Amino acid sequence: MTKPQDKLRGWAAARKAILSGLRFTSLRLRLVVVFGLVALTAAVSASGIAYWLNREAVLTRTQDAVLRDFQQEMNNRASMLPVHPAQDELQRTAGQMSASSQRFSVLLVAEAADGKQITGNSALDTFTLEDVPKSLRTAVNKKQPLSSNNKSAYHLYWQRVTDDDKPYLVGGAKVIGGSTTGFMLKSLEPEAKDLNSLAWSLGIATGLALIGSALLAQAAATTVLKPVHRLGIAARRLGEGKLDTRLRVSGTDELADLSRTFNHTAEALEKRVADMSARDEASRRFVADMSHELRTPLTAITAVTEILEEELDAETGSVDPMIEPAVRLVVSETRRLNDLVENLMEVTRFDAGTARLVLDDVDIADQITACIDARAWLDAVDLDAERGVMVRLDPRRLDVILANLIGNALKHGGSPVRVSVRKEADALLIEVQDHGPGIPEDVLPHVFDRFYKASASRPRSEGSGLGLSIALENAHIHGGEITAANAPKGGAVFTLRLPQDAPVLLADDPRDRNGDDGDEHENGNGTEATAG
Repeated sequence: MTKPQDKLRGWAAARKAILSGLRFTSLRLRLVVVFGLVALTAAVSASGIAYWLNREAVLTRTQDAVLRDFQQEMNNRASMLPVHPAQDELQRTAGQMSASSQRFSVLLVAEAADGKQITGNSALDTFTLEDVPKSLRTAVNKKQPLSSNNKSAYHLYWQRVTDDDKPYLVGGAKVIGGSTTGFMLKSLEPEAKDLNSLAWSLGIATGLALIGSALLAQAAATTVLKPVHRLGIAARRLGEGKLDTRLRVSGTDELADLSRTFNHTAEALEKRVADMSARDEASRRFVADMSHELRTPLTAITAVTEILEEELDAETGSVDPMIEPAVRLVVSETRRLNDLVENLMEVTRFDAGTARLVLDDVDIADQITACIDARAWLDAVDLDAERGVMVRLDPRRLDVILANLIGNALKHGGSPVRVSVRKEADALLIEVQDHGPGIPEDVLPHVFDRFYKASASRPRSEGSGLGLSIALENAHIHGGEITAANAPKGGAVFTLRLPQDAPVLLADDPRDRNGDDGDEHENGNGTEATAG
């Protein structure tokens, strides 16, 4: 059974849907509608006033002429009848009165000598007392008291009536000093036809005014909306990065001021973006130059630290035990600095857009196994990957991605780390899941930010804070994506999504495999992550 509340809600929903459907989304349409409504209101008002004034003028003029003629006939002919006229006298007088210039029907009513009421009709009994409203008969026969303002006991009364949708004017008067009462009936159909013709003419004029207003609104909308349309196109071009977009300014109206403001804003934005681009380019150039300059001394320092490390591991014990911690610290920090420089150079290549893909068809399971084996992680990683799944990608960049994701999971989540591979439509999914506490919710949005570290208490961690950022850039250059989340049962999950066939974004450049200057820069080990 339907409840009244449900019916009310249904009506409310239907009303809301109708109102939402009536909303106009086009400014041009709204302008045309507003112009049309204004023109329609003005035309209807003017036509209504004109029709009313003409109607009153036509009816009043006809009415006054008929009543004046009837009163004159009553004074000239009916008043000449005896107090108790005969039937033929009334009939003859009524016929004479109806022959006046106004051509109305006349009905004379009098009292015969024997006291009976007799009538005389000029229209052969088509106009009778039943055609005269009772209120009019009463008013005509009512004797008025004489006064300074009322010098006659009887007055002329009239009334407009409708019979069979045809308008008539009915009037009546009583002969002063006699028993004869006269009534007249005048058809107003000719005047009604004239008024109908006038109404049709005014209606046609209103329609023409409405059409003209719509055309005028269309022209006005075109004039107003054309600059707005140009402004919209210019704004879209500006949003697309075409900062040299400008509007042609003409006139001194508000739209011209808006165009000038847009041009000033675009000019200021172009200058600001140019300055920022120049500063950004200078910053990238500085990082690249600094990284290149640091590599030469780092090479020498690395060679020295390797010798020192060999001395530390030698059985002879040639290094003083007092300085052994310092030597190990120098070795560790040198490696960290070397990894940082390599990561900075990699980031610089991504920012400059010079990174290249060296594509090859690889077995994804073999590639992951090689990455884990090269870093001695076989005992800490569980691999769930079907062999024989061939994917076209850059093996070195995939190694960088996997090294960062797996290394991050081992460092912050603990072993065992599970790496699983599965196909999904035209994409390949590689999931790296650890068994740690997971990533805090406030850290999740920033895990791929450069130099971001989840814990402020670890400013001196082994990584650079660039590992996950570089992994994400390597995924992007393949047309893929990396997402980070927390598993329902605990632990962090990083999902690498790669297309089955990586797009050849840039030409194969052998320099990219070994770096811009030919030095090896695989950075799979010294990376910093933010899971926690």
